[in-house]
Amino acid sequence: MLPKINRLKKKKDIERVFKRGKGFKEDFLILKIFRGDIKNPRFAFIVSSKVSKKATLRNKIRRRLSKLVGLRMGRIKENTDFILTAVPGLEEKDFWETDETINNLFQKAKCFKK
Repeated sequence: MLPKINRLKKKKDIERVFKRGKGFKEDFLILKIFRGDIKNPRFAFIVSSKVSKKATLRNKIRRRLSKLVGLRMGRIKENTDFILTAVPGLEEKDFWETDETINNLFQKAKCFKK
């Protein structure tokens, strides 16, 4: 699980990212980013019931996304809010396919430090 300072929790912050953020899509993931005046990168993960009706599977996907983002935390640019949204079909991917997708998505969005 990500540390508290790296979690995007407040509804107004999430709405700001959706309204004013820039979007990127790769395979079965959508990434919305908004660069602001915050100190640390913050993340929110959205896995709707369209992905799976089972809460256990949705939570597993959320934990997997959180773990994969946590592994890249040292390389991610600061001052940015991120929302990762799962699209139906992600539940069929394994850990390594999801890892590759997230890597490609972050490179496309230029989220890594130089």
